[in-house]
Amino acid sequence: MALGNTIGGYFKAAVGALSTDIGIDLGTANILVYVKGRGIVLSEPTIVAINKKTGQLVAVGNAAKTMLGRTPAHIEVVRPLVEGVISDFEVTEEMLSYLINKVRSDMRTLIAPRVLIGVPCGITNVEMRAARDAAKNAGAREVFLIAEPMAAAIGAKLPVDKAVGSMIIDIGGGTANIAVISYGGIVTSENLRLAGDHLNAAIGAYIRDQFKVLVGDKTAEEAKIKLATIAGEDDTRELVVRGRDVVTGLPREVVITDTDIRDAISQSVDTIIETVRGVLERTPPEVHADIMQRGIHLSGGGALIPGFAKLLEEVIQVPVIVVPDPLRAVVRGTGIVLENIDAYEEILIDNEGELTPNLED
Repeated sequence: MALGNTIGGYFKAAVGALSTDIGIDLGTANILVYVKGRGIVLSEPTIVAINKKTGQLVAVGNAAKTMLGRTPAHIEVVRPLVEGVISDFEVTEEMLSYLINKVRSDMRTLIAPRVLIGVPCGITNVEMRAARDAAKNAGAREVFLIAEPMAAAIGAKLPVDKAVGSMIIDIGGGTANIAVISYGGIVTSENLRLAGDHLNAAIGAYIRDQFKVLVGDKTAEEAKIKLATIAGEDDTRELVVRGRDVVTGLPREVVITDTDIRDAISQSVDTIIETVRGVLERTPPEVHADIMQRGIHLSGGGALIPGFAKLLEEVIQVPVIVVPDPLRAVVRGTGIVLENIDAYEEILIDNEGELTPNLED
């Protein structure tokens, strides 16, 4: 029996040495991949181009994004995730298979990897199972899940394992995850399915209504990145956008300003702030006191909107800190967990959607 255990231990160690562990921030807008021992190796848009005649992948990531709105009828460019969860299982599986195989070929390893995936808090068991199954079918040896706000907090080096309250807001492409964390668990949280993609849609709708011009998602996103701001500035910034006139159907260009973008996204920003207020109202008083002292931490693409952190601080009356490199907070967190997975095993999500008490190597 002892000999069997010893052999089993050697076998596990050998497999661990020959394989690799991969952390994935499977975001609605961007997918980031962390490889244990190497760091972040990939950061690309969560976009896939599919040949509908053959069912094969044509392009993934940046290459697929350049094809948006410019493909023939038999090439379809899709976003396989909507509001943080898988909407097209087969395309997601193909995308993950491509990424996992790319990492394995770069590492020259034959052993299938273990994969840790960040998922929004509050998603259903069916949605979690879809993420697990997609990664398994894509070639993962084992699949583990971690709540995105927990991963972001770890990536921001907050003391998640201590008996002290920390609050983090991770505003991504499809969801805004708002969570209060203490002693290795989520005390209270809210998964708001309103984030970067919704801001893009709001900007597109505003341009259509105010200027009678239809623009694509890519143009709306460019306007958000270049002009989005919460507070007014002394110097007005402008951007020329091109689209289709809704009346004549002909090409037309208009000039929009930062004021237009601020008006377009104001309702969505107000909704996020009110949701943060609601989470704080449900937080126990002792943890609330910790948050008032330590502040609220902001991550994700939404943290980069100028003036948002200041507005949130003024409304909530709690200090707001933008974490370093907010776009990579979640994938950094998955990397930290992978590098010392035994120390973080209790924060992972098990098959029933609860925190897992155990994790085999």
